[in-house]
Amino acid sequence: MNRPNDSPKDREQQYDEFVVLLAKHDLPLRRYVRALMPSPDGVDDVLQETALECWKKYSDFQPIDSQEPSEDFLRWACVIARFKALSWQRDRSRDRLVFRESVIELLSSDALRTVLGHEEERRAVSACLQELSVEQRRLVLSVHSPGESVARIARETGQQTRRLYHRVNALRDRLLKCVEQRLAGEAADG
Repeated sequence: MNRPNDSPKDREQQYDEFVVLLAKHDLPLRRYVRALMPSPDGVDDVLQETALECWKKYSDFQPIDSQEPSEDFLRWACVIARFKALSWQRDRSRDRLVFRESVIELLSSDALRTVLGHEEERRAVSACLQELSVEQRRLVLSVHSPGESVARIARETGQQTRRLYHRVNALRDRLLKCVEQRLAGEAADG
């Protein structure tokens, strides 16, 4: 819904912001909806209905925490998704595999905690990776990147592959400690 004073340019900017937020949280939102459904059937329908409803109501969206408006968007979208999942299941109540509303509510709170936990972990890993030098980051990520490998880096740099693997393990330990400290700090703050 447009506000009376919104110009087409303002509306276009809102749409761009909305699309960025929706795209950023597509996977966590999908996981959340999947956790509410008795089977994969209907997940795409519920996600589509959720996205449409979120856009309709986006002009009313007010982030609670200006530090993390993106996380507030995810929470807000999950609330809408919960109602869309309930509605979808109510419409198919004649099917055998439909959860009762009370079960959806329980699944919803658990799924939201899980999704937000994954987001916290992702942010912590990203922040900890940024603390590494470019070379260290490339080395630790090489194990997980297509077309990249420790052996290839060893050939390029003239270093021993075994030695680089030891460095990868040391960097992983360092990252793990960093992530654990960040998550513990967020838990103490929140």
